[in-house]
Amino acid sequence: MTRNLTCIVCPRGCQLQVEFAANGAIENIEGFTCPRGKQYAIDECTHPMRTVTSTVRAMGGEPVPVKTSRTIPKELIFACMDAINAATVTLPVHIGDVVIANVLDTGADIVVTADRD
Repeated sequence: MTRNLTCIVCPRGCQLQVEFAANGAIENIEGFTCPRGKQYAIDECTHPMRTVTSTVRAMGGEPVPVKTSRTIPKELIFACMDAINAATVTLPVHIGDVVIANVLDTGADIVVTADRD
């Protein structure tokens, strides 16, 4: 089996082809132009991670944009969104303020990405 990916590590967008053995193990990776592209293909095929961006309700103001401080496992995105949707902040907030520490025990914090007064 072959899986085609577009590398998102840099703007080049290398077209990667990952070939799998019958047991599901990665057998070969082609199309990368740097070691980061190869590692991206391995990570994406074995344990995909994502940065989550969203907004949190603010008491008495516009919603506040937030994101995870680092990537989290893809399978936790919906649970992460549940935690974000349950959260509220009190204004003012500033870039980098932690809204939820260590969300879902991932080591990632939900942090503010824009100042709001």
